[in-house]
Amino acid sequence: MKIQGLTPIAGRVRLDVLEMIRAAGSGHPGGSFSAVEILVELYWKIMRIRPEEPYWEDRDRFILSKGHACPALYSVLARRGYFNPAELLTFRKFNSRLQGHPDMSKLSGLDASTGSLGQGLSLACGISHGIRLNSRGSRVYCLLGDGELQEGNVWEAAMTASHYDLKHLTAIVDRNRVQLDGHVSDVMEIEPLVDKWLAFGWDVIVADGHSFVSLEKAFEHCEETEFPSVIIANTVKGKGVSFMENTCLWHGRCPDEKEYEAAVEEIRGGLS
Repeated sequence: MKIQGLTPIAGRVRLDVLEMIRAAGSGHPGGSFSAVEILVELYWKIMRIRPEEPYWEDRDRFILSKGHACPALYSVLARRGYFNPAELLTFRKFNSRLQGHPDMSKLSGLDASTGSLGQGLSLACGISHGIRLNSRGSRVYCLLGDGELQEGNVWEAAMTASHYDLKHLTAIVDRNRVQLDGHVSDVMEIEPLVDKWLAFGWDVIVADGHSFVSLEKAFEHCEETEFPSVIIANTVKGKGVSFMENTCLWHGRCPDEKEYEAAVEEIRGGLS
């Protein structure tokens, strides 16, 4: 698929996220919207996957460490063919396979259950190490929130990846600069990010997290490096809906009817 074809898919994913959260009455629109282009680029352009054969042994793996952004991941999986998109409206409902955080025991297409922040990269290291020991060529991708980098476990995993030469591992930092309680820089500053990852032995590249061109170049770079790699993807919390952007208010809030209609209109307007 050409890059131009990805934009309408991203819009469809944002509409799915809104509909899911509205139907559930709860969820996390802000961090879901900031990650949309990253997920669409991965699942339509980068990752080797077979939705019709979700447990294909040589598939690439993806771990959503910032598990609360799962509405975007569920939409991507559904639109990519892992399950019927009609099921999206069961999000967060009793007995649904689409829980408030990813549960791999319930839904095929998930490579890890996540939700407790700071643990996804450790899982990714373990999976990547196992793939390497079995002489497989699969790559492992792990998406982290930037506020999540305040967790010490992330840096233990970063140290592990370089020690074991996990060159098939790519982390993506959704650098939207806003977390639940405020701006990341106010809660606990994490800069200088590039220098920190470099110090842990990673190859680092900075990208525009809402540009498919920029993301594609970054992922291609990561496939060529001899080190574990990280993409610092600069994004906007709540991207696509102006009144949701760059504010912690929409980290985890369901829009009311008026807000929902305004958001849908704005997203659809961006696609015309």
